[in-house]
Amino acid sequence: MAVSTADAVWEGSLKDGKGNMKLGSGAFNGAYSFRTRFEGAPGTNPEELIGAAHAGCFSMALSAGLGKAGFTPTRIRTSAKVHLEKVGEGFKITRIQLTTEAAIPNIDEATFKQQAEGAKKGCPVSQALTGTQIELDAKLVTA
Repeated sequence: MAVSTADAVWEGSLKDGKGNMKLGSGAFNGAYSFRTRFEGAPGTNPEELIGAAHAGCFSMALSAGLGKAGFTPTRIRTSAKVHLEKVGEGFKITRIQLTTEAAIPNIDEATFKQQAEGAKKGCPVSQALTGTQIELDAKLVTA
């Protein structure tokens, strides 16, 4: 089966240092720092990459489940909000909010919601993050 890779380098102290993360495929290479992670400065952070991975994985899992049920989505758009919070002496990803809008011909709302919940539970990234509360707001839209 597939094995994906990524690399990260960190130089310096936590607050004054800087780092770089890159995907093994070369599709992404970005700088990160304390400020990009905790203070909203421009740049990326690990949580943003987790959010992108989760949104992408969920969308693919929803498409797969819909296909097995006989539906072909026109479009699935998913966003993820990854909440990093101070917990005790450290930090923890406490929850992820997935919001998806999907255009799927000939599907009813109940079937769509069932498929969306199944994708939330079944996508590999959701399974890897079982220690984190995952919320889903799924909306069926017209194409």
